[in-house]
Amino acid sequence: MLVFGMPELGDTNMPLTDTALRNAKPLARPVKLSDGGGMHLLVTPGGSKLWRLAYRFGGKQKTLALGVYPSVTLADARSKRDTAKKMLAAGRDPGVIKKAQKFNTGSSFKAVAEELLGKHAREGRAPRTMEKSKWLLNLAFPLIGHRPVAQITAPELLAVLRTAEMRGRYETARRLRSTCGMVFRYAIATGKADRDPSADLRGALTAPNVIHRATIIDPPGIGSLLRAIDGYDGHFATKIALQMLALTFVRPGEARYAEWSEFDLSAAEWRISAEKMKMRRPHRIPLSKQALALLYQLRSVTGSGRWLFPSVRSLSRPISENTLNAALRRLGYGKDDMCAHGFRSLASTRLNEMGRWTPDAIERQLAHVDSNAVRRAYTHGAEYWQERVAMMQAWADYLDTLRAGGQVIQIWRAQQGQR
Repeated sequence: MLVFGMPELGDTNMPLTDTALRNAKPLARPVKLSDGGGMHLLVTPGGSKLWRLAYRFGGKQKTLALGVYPSVTLADARSKRDTAKKMLAAGRDPGVIKKAQKFNTGSSFKAVAEELLGKHAREGRAPRTMEKSKWLLNLAFPLIGHRPVAQITAPELLAVLRTAEMRGRYETARRLRSTCGMVFRYAIATGKADRDPSADLRGALTAPNVIHRATIIDPPGIGSLLRAIDGYDGHFATKIALQMLALTFVRPGEARYAEWSEFDLSAAEWRISAEKMKMRRPHRIPLSKQALALLYQLRSVTGSGRWLFPSVRSLSRPISENTLNAALRRLGYGKDDMCAHGFRSLASTRLNEMGRWTPDAIERQLAHVDSNAVRRAYTHGAEYWQERVAMMQAWADYLDTLRAGGQVIQIWRAQQGQR
């Protein structure tokens, strides 16, 4: 049972206010002005005003220094008291933690993580990736951020991951283990740790159920989807964004952050820089005649700004990550029917089934990276550009046929036979 210290007999015990703190005068002996929960202001005979927290841990009475008034305000002191209480409730000694923070600031888990994030920022990691890493690490900081990175054990890290698992966030726990492992490996490389405890946790976490992104792959269903998008009565730029996703099958994030400076309409080409791409490789997209027609329409609306698809609320930022999925919901497609990312599976499935294009050209157009490192090294320069130009125009024509509700199977077999 946790017992917080009480003011000694004869000490002043009253609710503290800023006025009372300012007016507190030194006496011949130290005076404690209690604020409850074991916290008090110690007024010394020399006039110093020191925040202290009396508490018990392991059966011993202890005192934690919280700072000096007025540098540490009443609100600040109460916040520190509440933080210390949370540590005690978790079975951790705030005094020991404070000493660890004092003597191990440069090698604490948080310090090493922030050093690594700084390195990633200098390397030009995508802002979205940086945001995800920071969000995940913020889940770990309250429990192990103060701890010397070299002293963190596998069970200690597992306790951090369990906090996500207990809320049913199994994928978050898995990603958090991976991100923490990245911090430990960086600590090893910089001489702050000897080993990575996250490696000991393989198989210790609950495996998340793999949920495949919703998509439509049957030709009649694709035709219905395209006609629904053509009839979208929401924001014009959002409608064009959905149509461009169908024609280019880029990742939704790549479409959201598309900038006019990336497009060369005269060359019918869209170039996306490596830092914007998931696989950190620059990506070129051939633009079909249909895609160019959409872009010329859109340019008269958003062409004076930076973004192809700016937010309705502010032209200075692109549409939100929920905009495209929300538009599909508005068209009547539920989350189990179709999502913005589903255009990629849609195109991959149909293009591969046509048998007209090499798998390598399709994979390169999807901006996938070969998992075979040796093969990837030999095909690094293979862009399959001319085949992809022909493929993207044929894909746009194919979508037009589906939109019109025509029969396409015989058409594609006939074209196959003409190769």
